[in-house]
Amino acid sequence: MKLKNARVENFKCIRDSDEFAIDPLVTCLVGKNESGKTALLQALNKLNPVVEAHKRFEDTDFPRTLWSEYQETKSDKPANVLTTTWTLSPDDKTALAAVLGPTANSIDEVVISKGYANESLYRVKVDEAAVVGHVIERHDLNEQEAASLNQVNTIKAMKERVAAIQPQSPQVQAVGAFLQQHFARGTATLAAIDILSKRLPKIVYFTEYMRLSGQMALEDFKANRQNPAHPKANEYRMFEALLSLVNKTAEDIEKIDRFEALQAELEAVSARLSKTIFKYWSQNKHLLVRFRFDAARAADPAPFNTGWIMRTRIENTRHASTTSFDDRSTGFVWFFSFLVWFSQMKKNYGNNLVILLDEPGNSLHAKAQADLLRYIEEQLAPVYQVVYTTHSPFMIDPAHLLRARTVEDVVFKDAQGEEELLGTKVGDDVLSTDKDTVFPLQAALGFEITQTLFVGKHTLLVEGPSDLLYIKWFQQELDRLNRSSLDRRWTISPCGGIDKIASFMSLLRGNSLHCAVLTDYKHGDKKKVRSLIESKLLADGHVLTADSYAGKPEADIEDLLGPDFYSALVNETYALTAESGIVLGTSGDAGSSNRLVPQVEEVFRHLPAHIAEFDHFAPAERLMSRGERREWPGLSTALDSFERLFVDLNGLLPHGQSASGNSPEVVVRVGRNTASR
Repeated sequence: MKLKNARVENFKCIRDSDEFAIDPLVTCLVGKNESGKTALLQALNKLNPVVEAHKRFEDTDFPRTLWSEYQETKSDKPANVLTTTWTLSPDDKTALAAVLGPTANSIDEVVISKGYANESLYRVKVDEAAVVGHVIERHDLNEQEAASLNQVNTIKAMKERVAAIQPQSPQVQAVGAFLQQHFARGTATLAAIDILSKRLPKIVYFTEYMRLSGQMALEDFKANRQNPAHPKANEYRMFEALLSLVNKTAEDIEKIDRFEALQAELEAVSARLSKTIFKYWSQNKHLLVRFRFDAARAADPAPFNTGWIMRTRIENTRHASTTSFDDRSTGFVWFFSFLVWFSQMKKNYGNNLVILLDEPGNSLHAKAQADLLRYIEEQLAPVYQVVYTTHSPFMIDPAHLLRARTVEDVVFKDAQGEEELLGTKVGDDVLSTDKDTVFPLQAALGFEITQTLFVGKHTLLVEGPSDLLYIKWFQQELDRLNRSSLDRRWTISPCGGIDKIASFMSLLRGNSLHCAVLTDYKHGDKKKVRSLIESKLLADGHVLTADSYAGKPEADIEDLLGPDFYSALVNETYALTAESGIVLGTSGDAGSSNRLVPQVEEVFRHLPAHIAEFDHFAPAERLMSRGERREWPGLSTALDSFERLFVDLNGLLPHGQSASGNSPEVVVRVGRNTASR
């Protein structure tokens, strides 16, 4: 069975979450602190938890803002809390079909609800008449017996009719026995519920409070482990899970009287856990898990001063030392504890589990959170449904953004400004009106974009998207003419301007990419370019400036096109006529700058109001999207300029298929007029 959707109401801060979908693999509940994420998981857990102490809804969980009204009705009508819809698997239908017959194939879903009455209520549609027909068909009744039973269409009536047949043949007796065994509660619907209730997945709820202790006194454990209200109840559960990994109880451990036998058991589980955890723990690969079983030392604090003590220690093979498990980082303790707990759940319940993780990896480094996501995706999702909560952008998988559900504590404000508390709401999509709620989603998506922009081993950073379009157009044109074009190994990425280059370079260095920069060169940016070249960050970088290829002391990439080409392109983009069209020169007579873009901007200031405002991206977009070929004026000069640029860029590439090493050889090249700057 797979959880399809859920709805939580009347529970803690949740008045009514509204129904929300659960992904068949992994669902991520995203929301800020105190939004109700934990309450959602706690309610889901109570449907069928592995920890019996977590099973009941208590009246004290009812929302306090509605508490007084509820006291008047709770005796007669206990409020519902949880409504879930489950889809049936082929195996579930097979189990139903063994009792109900072919009509089981039409049963696709079951709705299970539970509230403060603490009874699980099932709703499932069963064609009882079809079930009666199946029971008759599966038994070798004679014509008279079959005809008698065919007159009824309910299991209850069928039972009465079977009892009335006297004397009973062995076949009729078999029908009676079958009805008694599988329909003891009298209806086909209840029989289906009995079958499905046994197949309902167990729910594993894991929170940061369930931490394995670095040492456990066996006498203390044995004396208090049966008390679910004990302050150390979670520690006892975790220790019991650890013992389960070696198929032993505390009493079994105490009875092992040979050192080698005990050591073999401890080392076996140490090796198994070490192999699993360090496959998904990239923070430190020099650690090993060690278990020890020692006699208590009288000077140690109680309860570790009597009896036998089980200790978990972590060995650092690089430093040749061990430390207590309790002294490791919080993130490591969480990850290790979860693996121990989950191993026991898997051993006890097999694959029939739904896993709820409350703020998993909250104390993990961002890279370790990525490891945890990888563990969830590779080890859990193929077998189990996982629902987890988070407010960390690094615990959101951008590749599966639609698995996210927003969780908000909603307050409605009417036209008069009066506020009404609606409580926790869950959104099925990743959109929300609350910027704090969606911030982790935005951050995750932004981080993914910065990583996936740079997909090439060799990256050319340009200032904006128009630069990218011009370079791609001239790359294609030079390719068509069989002239020197830009090597396809270059990946072109806009970075938003000269001020952003340092930040982008930092990201790229982290990805060990070979990077070059093409930037404009104009008044106001010259100092920035010089600082970029002289910075230690660019000690292994390439910087190329547009003026070196436009033949001007200042230039943007548009200047590589030349005045004739760019004039014609702007005129076509804005549908300017011969009378209103622009004609650019190189003397700067249309403005104070010799650069082409400022000249165009100056001309547009004096054009009629019905002509759209100039956008320097529009000509680049027009050039790239133009379907038919055209011989632009000045095209030959523009091709020459871009060819020189491409030749210099290709000269920075290593010979062969790709650059090698963590710090590729980089040449800082600023063109032919370096000395004049």
